[in-house]
Amino acid sequence: MTNIILCGGSGTRLWPISRTLMPKQFVKLFNDKSLFQLTLQRNSAVCDKLFIVSNSEQYFLALDQLHEINKVNSNETKYLLEPIGRNTAPAIALACMALEKDEIVLVTPSDHLVKDEAQYRKVLQEAKDLAKSDYLVTFGIKPTFAETGFGYIEADGLDAKAFHEKPDFEKATAYLRAGNYYWNSGMFCFKAGIFLDELQKYSPQIYDACKKALGSEVEASQVGEDKSSLPNQDCHGNEVSTSSNAFFGNEVSTSSKRVIKIDKASMLNIPEDSIDYAVMEKSSKVKVVPSDIGWSDVGSFDALYDELPKDENGNSINEKYVQIDSKNNLIYGNERKITTVDIEDLIIVDTGDALLISKKGSSQKVKNIVQKIRGDSELHNIHLTAHRPWGTYTILEDNPKYKIKRIEVKPQGRLSLQKHFHRSEHWTVVSGTAVVTLGEREIPLRANESIYIPMGELHRLQNGGKLDLVIIETQIGDYLGEDDIVRIHDDYKREE
Repeated sequence: MTNIILCGGSGTRLWPISRTLMPKQFVKLFNDKSLFQLTLQRNSAVCDKLFIVSNSEQYFLALDQLHEINKVNSNETKYLLEPIGRNTAPAIALACMALEKDEIVLVTPSDHLVKDEAQYRKVLQEAKDLAKSDYLVTFGIKPTFAETGFGYIEADGLDAKAFHEKPDFEKATAYLRAGNYYWNSGMFCFKAGIFLDELQKYSPQIYDACKKALGSEVEASQVGEDKSSLPNQDCHGNEVSTSSNAFFGNEVSTSSKRVIKIDKASMLNIPEDSIDYAVMEKSSKVKVVPSDIGWSDVGSFDALYDELPKDENGNSINEKYVQIDSKNNLIYGNERKITTVDIEDLIIVDTGDALLISKKGSSQKVKNIVQKIRGDSELHNIHLTAHRPWGTYTILEDNPKYKIKRIEVKPQGRLSLQKHFHRSEHWTVVSGTAVVTLGEREIPLRANESIYIPMGELHRLQNGGKLDLVIIETQIGDYLGEDDIVRIHDDYKREE
């Protein structure tokens, strides 16, 4: 059985913890592990293979977190890279088309929590047995209260009778009383070929567009780059295929490819739709397995509060937190001391560059805050510490005319060959060994040595040693936005 892990989404309801370039599935929320890592560990115990669907930025986050739990070099892990999200139906279809038609797949989001793993394994076995009989299986979570934030599945025994949109409180209460309505978990189990047959039957436009995206060679003109320059491997040694040679039943196959990258033009031609709308609500082959597995989608700060350990006053445990007569608060922050006096039932989240304060029970509205700040800042997009394929950078100070960063580059990692039109830079090595390309020259630098990068000059930073390279970068100019960059050559083939 193959676990298809869907890594899309930016988790706006958990802002400012979750942001576009570090979404909630990769944030280490529980015992220094991310929800993505917990998903990997949980499903690796029941699945032979992993198939991770993500975008290019998340791919490198996924590789790093796989490496941390010693799964990065597994030959049983494949990756599908989407340049743009088209919802769950295309993502699942593309992955299934790259597998054998009789392969049973377990489709799971990357950002859900399951606490009762023994019961989880039992319901998975029940779902797997149904999948062997050519059913499409979904997992219905037994509701414990009248939740208005989830869709519901109406069941008649194991038969899925109907799918219902997120209800108002009155309807949700009626669903709870009825006893045959379940929260829609977004988890599925079926044979790859059976799902694709049903997709072709009920959503043929999606099926045909996905087949075309995976069944034809990607021309260099489609992706705007010279095919001869595309990397054959990523920084962890995975073979990267930017041709789409993949679809069972065709002459071509990606069974030997560990990384499949879809080009943007083909992806945009695929209609956008969820698996529920495209297939599950229409098919007559759908079964639902009732599941009481300690499940949470951790989809809001109220949900996160429920899952975190608490002190005797009901406050989430945080070593940076000091309180007087304060109860039942979610306190999140690991940089500054957070203190409260005589408050109850609040959500306080401090990330260094943003502070969120909300009443408990109102945290679903956080996504509306993200919409308000999206137009005039990058706070929705990136943290003070940003993760890149080559390492990280942390903004130490940001002013209109200058910016100071701490840059850390992994061993053998290197930034793109680039130039800037509006700023000059000064680099000082703190530790490690740097190799700096400046114009036509290549200059080695060690601790306490520095170099000046003039505005408009081609340059590149590389870690030439076996230990992490740490430098302090000072930028000076009239415009210091991250989009002031022209990449001449990039090992990681990121989109501009």
